[in-house]
Amino acid sequence: MKGSIIIVSFFVLGILVSLYGLFPFDPQEYNLSFYALCALMFCVGISVGSDSKTLLSFRRINPRFFLLPVLTIVGTLTGCFVVSFFLKGHSATDCMAVGAGFGYYSLSSIIITEYKGAELGTIALLSNIMREIIALLAAPLLVKWFGKLAPISVGGATTMDTTLPIITRCSGKEFIVISIFHGCLVDFSVPFLVTLLCSI
Repeated sequence: MKGSIIIVSFFVLGILVSLYGLFPFDPQEYNLSFYALCALMFCVGISVGSDSKTLLSFRRINPRFFLLPVLTIVGTLTGCFVVSFFLKGHSATDCMAVGAGFGYYSLSSIIITEYKGAELGTIALLSNIMREIIALLAAPLLVKWFGKLAPISVGGATTMDTTLPIITRCSGKEFIVISIFHGCLVDFSVPFLVTLLCSI
């Protein structure tokens, strides 16, 4: 929750700095969002490659749990596709690209801004932050109503870091490895799916 507030605060600060002309040069002229995206992708690669314990823990997972990240991805994209029929001004692929962030707002919003512009990038940022906040606040209810895997699926890419503590508390310690595994796979899919959907 604290991380989400910090991200939104920097977002609002960026709007104010740009609005009042306090930035020394035009970011679009120097293609800053592209370089920020490259730096972020590099950091994501380092974080995935350096965590050997997480990779080793995958061996203990029951094979049926491999379906969970797949169903999270398919379910989210299907839901976004259906919702696109009720929204005017954005295509089905735009809506699915926003959903394909799976809560990974820092990466998905930059990619979408690069491909589709600041408006859709802002929608992606806010909707993916909302996904994380819903997972954090509603985890006990999700477990009660839909079972112990529900908060993991709702958490999307965040289940390997920010939402892991609340998932552990509500679903149980036996779901830690499953949650991390789910988060890693969904996290890994974000740059590919968002880029693909923005390119269509």
